[in-house]
Amino acid sequence: MRRLLYLLPIAVVAILVALFWIGLDPERDKSMLPSALVGKPAPAVDLPALAEGAPRLTLDSFKGQLVAINFFASWCLPCRAEHPVLKELTTELGIPVIGIAWKDKPEASRAFLAELGDPYAATGTDESGRTGIDFGITGIPETFLVDANGIVTYRFAGPLSPEALSDVLVPAIREAKK
Repeated sequence: MRRLLYLLPIAVVAILVALFWIGLDPERDKSMLPSALVGKPAPAVDLPALAEGAPRLTLDSFKGQLVAINFFASWCLPCRAEHPVLKELTTELGIPVIGIAWKDKPEASRAFLAELGDPYAATGTDESGRTGIDFGITGIPETFLVDANGIVTYRFAGPLSPEALSDVLVPAIREAKK
């Protein structure tokens, strides 16, 4: 009976190691995070515009076209790094990008865009973070593709790089346009 008590901790540790190994599977693509929204309608967006005097940000004004929705903040260093790629997405691929300043002060977001340039077709401010929760973001930056029918077709978690744009997002855009 005593031997069994000594073997019990070893068995528990062996089971935990096996579970961790399964969770850390070296073969899985760590950049891919599942999203419950892919294939479903985009959540409703009704946010105050970042620009003073501009109309509220809703997705209704973008119905019928493929758009990218990008969650960002002025305090987010990866957001700063991905900013040139967002400009490329708009200018070279012709995809309107909607910016949502997540949990950021509007004046800080405006200064951020004034410094780096504004790649967004429209920008709203989500100070409470509620819209981010509705989209299921896990952090920022995150970018979603929403097709002409309002369906979320792709989610990219993390900063967009030139490689991610060409290798991941461009194929997702092609697929969403079909």
